[in-house]
Amino acid sequence: MDALTERFEHERPRLRAVAYRMLGSASEADDAVQEAWLRFDRTDTGDVENVGAWLTTVVARVCLSMLRTRRNHREEPLDQQPEPDADVRDPEQEAELADSVGLALLVVLDSLGPAERVAFVLHDMFAVPFDDIAPMIDKTPAATRQLASRARRRVKGGAAADADVPRRRKVVEAFLAASRGGDFEALLSLLDPDVVLHADRFVGPSTAPIVLRGVASVRKGALLASTRARASELALVDGIPGLLMVRGGRLSVVLAFSIDDDRITGIEVIADPERLRGLEVAVLD
Repeated sequence: MDALTERFEHERPRLRAVAYRMLGSASEADDAVQEAWLRFDRTDTGDVENVGAWLTTVVARVCLSMLRTRRNHREEPLDQQPEPDADVRDPEQEAELADSVGLALLVVLDSLGPAERVAFVLHDMFAVPFDDIAPMIDKTPAATRQLASRARRRVKGGAAADADVPRRRKVVEAFLAASRGGDFEALLSLLDPDVVLHADRFVGPSTAPIVLRGVASVRKGALLASTRARASELALVDGIPGLLMVRGGRLSVVLAFSIDDDRITGIEVIADPERLRGLEVAVLD
């Protein structure tokens, strides 16, 4: 490799990490990094003192442009949108990246405006000074600081709607562990005998809503969904611990729980895009 290529390859892992956190998609992150390489290759950087910072700026601006384009096209009719996995070139790689960031964080980042997302990711995750971020998003350093602060509040969420969050969290964590492991007895101990599960028509494979009543039916459904459970993560959903699944960096399914005396009395499975957009998701420490 010549010196130029070698220098870029040295920076590539960090640039990809920056791009993935901004875009939430492994394939889009690769596209952004490739675009940065093309610009790097055709630019005379002989006078650039900090090549790493220069490349970070290029990647950030490419990602900002992609985020703005995505935002402008978000309201496409459903029949014109690609299949959920159509843009995922390597599902294992996508899952590995998601695990490194956290599904809940990806969901919250996807709810931020492009400038907010760039300011938060660069400053809070990669320690880029606000003075350096500001020109990328055409803001003053003070305004950039405010954007990052606002994004930080969104990530952490507001005050929990339920004061008993720790207890509820333990129950949901236990349900997730039992579902992942196919633990029949553990699920039996967590579910109320009269538990009811409601799943909207977007959950599939049926086009009609699904209702399961009683511990036997819900337990069986949870065990059958063990593959989905392995791709789920705990998060605060409207201030209450729940489970979420993410596909391509975006929220695809949420499980909301009703809990009474450490027993799960109800589970609501939400996949309706309209309802998902109305949920407030936050990272659960």
